[in-house]
Amino acid sequence: MHIGKSYSLVNLLFWTRRKAYLMLALASIPVLAYQLLDWHWIAIPWPVIAMLGTAASFIVGFKNVQTYNRTVEALQVWGSIGGASRYWGLICRDFTGDLDKARELVHRHLAWLTALRYDLRRERVWEGATRRPGFEYLGSGYQLPEQRTTLEQELSRFLPEGDPLRQARCSNLALMLLAEQSREIKALFAAGTIPVLHHAEMQKTLKDLVDQQGRAERLKNFPYPRQYAIIDTVFVWAFALLLPYGLVKEFAQLNLGGLMAGQTAWLAVPFSVLISWMYVSLDQVGESTENPFEGGLNDVPISYMSHIIETELRELLGERDLPPPPEPRNHIIL
Repeated sequence: MHIGKSYSLVNLLFWTRRKAYLMLALASIPVLAYQLLDWHWIAIPWPVIAMLGTAASFIVGFKNVQTYNRTVEALQVWGSIGGASRYWGLICRDFTGDLDKARELVHRHLAWLTALRYDLRRERVWEGATRRPGFEYLGSGYQLPEQRTTLEQELSRFLPEGDPLRQARCSNLALMLLAEQSREIKALFAAGTIPVLHHAEMQKTLKDLVDQQGRAERLKNFPYPRQYAIIDTVFVWAFALLLPYGLVKEFAQLNLGGLMAGQTAWLAVPFSVLISWMYVSLDQVGESTENPFEGGLNDVPISYMSHIIETELRELLGERDLPPPPEPRNHIIL
């Protein structure tokens, strides 16, 4: 997530430069043929291009709205996880009356948070943030926080030596950690350490965490529908490809004197690139926000949010040896 004032125009041009080069080549071909080879028959009537551009604008707008909604929902999920985590820390400290037991429950919760974010950052087939042009913005050699250390190393900070879940090989480690929390709460209730109302409240909080985990996993495991993704790509690039064929005749008919006399068809090249670039850039913005946990520049910063939650919960327990906050890189925090 970008936490600066804004991306600059230079950043945007750098981000989309490869597609701009391609559009420049595509726009030059019909103009060269029209102007140098006198292939005037290649010109396409402008109403055809206008209809295609209208269709492309609708589908691009639809995609951007839907992908933005996915990012907003992901942010809401992690906002809810943050609120539930703070409440979990409070009730563990106050309900148990035992700081060591509260620390065990809170640290296991931090292990759950770690397992969840590692799972959300595992790349799916339809993702590929590190292969996209935007990742160059962070510079060469940059790694996601989840790539710098292994899950086992992170879990060792929260789970005691010998805990079987530190080395667990299961399909959903986060769920197993919540299950262990439930088992521990049940044991506290059976031993009379917490009354029935406290037991019910803690189980209710666990249910909320399970629900939020399910929402996050749905966003991760079910992508923006592929049928809409492909039709968006086809419409945008069909428009970018055919636009200069519609503009070349329109500019050739301009009656300009001086050095531009008889050469106005060449103006179709920069204007085609500019208009196509607008459509393609909007499409690329939508693409960069459709998977909010993949590790892209515009993702929900789950690693940073997890660090904030960890700091606050450990401070509740009176701990002072806290890890330093992650530093943004080029105004990006992940």
